[in-house]
Amino acid sequence: MEKTKLEGISFFEKYLSLWVVLCMAVGVVIGVYLPVIPQFLSKFEYAHVSIPVAILIWLMIYPMMLKVDFKSIKQVGQNPKGLVVTWVVNWLIKPFTMYGIAALFFFIIFKSVLPADLAKEYLAGAVLLGAAPCTAMVFVWSHLTKGNPAYTLVQVATNDLIILVAFVPIVALLLGLTDISVPWITLFLSVVLFVVIPLAAGWISRSAITRKRGLDYFENSFIPKFKNVTISGLLLTLIIIFSFQGKIIVDNPAHIVLIAVPLIIQTFFIFSVAYIWAKKWRLPHNIAAPAAMIGASNFFELAVAVSISVFGLESGATLVTVVGVLVEVPVMLTLVKIANNTKGRFAPLEA
Repeated sequence: MEKTKLEGISFFEKYLSLWVVLCMAVGVVIGVYLPVIPQFLSKFEYAHVSIPVAILIWLMIYPMMLKVDFKSIKQVGQNPKGLVVTWVVNWLIKPFTMYGIAALFFFIIFKSVLPADLAKEYLAGAVLLGAAPCTAMVFVWSHLTKGNPAYTLVQVATNDLIILVAFVPIVALLLGLTDISVPWITLFLSVVLFVVIPLAAGWISRSAITRKRGLDYFENSFIPKFKNVTISGLLLTLIIIFSFQGKIIVDNPAHIVLIAVPLIIQTFFIFSVAYIWAKKWRLPHNIAAPAAMIGASNFFELAVAVSISVFGLESGATLVTVVGVLVEVPVMLTLVKIANNTKGRFAPLEA
């Protein structure tokens, strides 16, 4: 049994934490010593969305979209509890606990080392992260926890719709900002790039190949060809992202640690709330794990874009959103391991 388990894990997945750390380090080194590379890549950007990063994220998501059986999407309504967990945790709990935890650390625990004005900027960045649940990377976390791809798709799609109406009011309420400049084109472009296009590509591929070669060939021969594409895309994405932020990270080592502490605590807390709630409701693991991952991870493209437009590129708020990217991947990989190690405690899949 153990042999079968190991054979199901690719070389990349087995040592994924190591590859992630190495790629983050490579990205930082490139950003510091070869700044011409991120400067060149930054030319390929539209509405605060990096086109090279978008392409790599698309490569990450496409293999999972291949697994979406559109007939199964209709069955999501038969088990709405997973959607309720996602919506309540993401929009009625997460933004407010992020505000509370960040305020506790920035204004009280770290008061002696953080000036009041900087603490306010850091709190603003934390709130922007807390009010922007994950859109793209959650497909990777779902893939690593063997999540239900059709259900994950619906969870993410409905979250995207809620972002359109809830993001601005929540940020305005928590920060007292009445004039928030949200780059709506960033929201729209992100949804199109990270959900619509890969979903359409997956549907077209699934329909064409199953019609020509049959479902057995599609599931057992075609999909396995993409086994390492998702992980490879993740690693290359990390190199590019951290090449953009390399100098900022190196220039602010102490404050990055201070910022990371409440962000990490918040991530583990939100994951625990959603995961335990899903278990209490006897949701199957392939629905519970993605539900917890969506709340735990963040839509950092949106958070960074809004922070830059509202507070400026050099602001403390923008630094927090960058640190959010820094801590998210290692922390999420830890949560993936926790989810996989506790899979046996969840309700079995229905026949």
